[in-house]
Amino acid sequence: MTLRWRIVALVAAATCAAAAAVGVLVHHASRDRELSQARDGARTTLDHAALIYARTGGVQGSGAVLDAPGLPAGLRRLVAKGHQGTEFVTGPDGPAMWAARPADGQVLSVRVDMKTAMRNIGALDTNIILAGLMTTAVVLPLGVLTAERMSRRLRLAAATARRIAAGDLDARISAATRPHDEIAEISGAVDSMAAALQERLLDEQRFTADVAHELRTPLMGLVTAAELLPPGEAAGYVSDRVRVLSTLVEDLLEISRLDAGAEEADLSPCPLGPVLDEAIAGTGLPARLRTGAAPDTGQAGTGQRDAGQPDAGEGPKVWTDPRRLARIVANLVVNAHRHGREPVEVTVAADGRTVTVRDHGPGYPDDLLERGPQRFRTGVRERGRGHGLGLTIAAGQAKVLGATLEFGNAPDGGAVATLRLPEGPEPGPIQD
Repeated sequence: MTLRWRIVALVAAATCAAAAAVGVLVHHASRDRELSQARDGARTTLDHAALIYARTGGVQGSGAVLDAPGLPAGLRRLVAKGHQGTEFVTGPDGPAMWAARPADGQVLSVRVDMKTAMRNIGALDTNIILAGLMTTAVVLPLGVLTAERMSRRLRLAAATARRIAAGDLDARISAATRPHDEIAEISGAVDSMAAALQERLLDEQRFTADVAHELRTPLMGLVTAAELLPPGEAAGYVSDRVRVLSTLVEDLLEISRLDAGAEEADLSPCPLGPVLDEAIAGTGLPARLRTGAAPDTGQAGTGQRDAGQPDAGEGPKVWTDPRRLARIVANLVVNAHRHGREPVEVTVAADGRTVTVRDHGPGYPDDLLERGPQRFRTGVRERGRGHGLGLTIAAGQAKVLGATLEFGNAPDGGAVATLRLPEGPEPGPIQD
């Protein structure tokens, strides 16, 4: 049950409980008042009749009766002991208040009919029930409106928090400040948290960009110095480390541009096969390219060949930026070789827009599957086997393309990255 309906149910229950409590209190108060008035009237009549009986020896015209046949048994026993009293009974003749006292060995009694009084109390009960129903009918819609308003504000806060968690750091609730309003306080706290988080992330991005730019100048000097070294094992090692450092700096600069939103895709229709061939060949790593398979099955379809081998045709065309697509696929292939095991397979699904990259290693770690790729976190114990930027760049470039990049593990082992390219202006891929 949602919060809205819980509030509505609580308002309805509270209204009904209040109406019932008021009704019970009014009913008992009215009944007690009627009984008290009838008892006082019966006693007064009985005392007056006793005076008349004492003077005249009779009760004619006094409203009392001697040895009445309908006198309640309990009251008759009380008089037999020499006492007087009253009793309310509901008999065949209807409700009545009796009063009795001894009179020279007889029982002098008075009966006050209470049919009208009890009928009035019944009518009062009916009116109380109707008033309770009317009150509920008026209060309940107001409760529904209030609950809906509160629920809508809470849903807005939750949706904004989810947008912030998804990466939209500009999202704000922007709720009006109201004193003693807990929901407004929550909304303000979420906005403050988002602003602080955005500022920290911007500081981190600026720091990353500044470091990358500052490293470029000395790195160029290192590259030049490495080229001037005499050939040998030491020169080869230095050149290799300089190349790794250069790649890291370029990755940091690319991350900075992606974070700043400065990257824009140059979309055009292009054949998918050559782009994938070029991307795999650029890594210098072996990978098997499959085409025409059903999405996410990994089963061979109409084509299966090692990347770089000649193909019968260019295959389907997609609306994308070939440079960015090649960058994504290359990063996925490198990551598969670095953290997984061969064979590495690149599969184009039958729809012509879905590309999967799979290895046969231990699969992606749970943290990556839950949170997605994070920079400088590889998810492996061997910290020297990567800096965690490859998948981060792939995810960022996919976002620029308007594509989706999902990470998962195959049931029989191995990591599976699935890239789904968006549809272009044409109604689907075009076959050459």
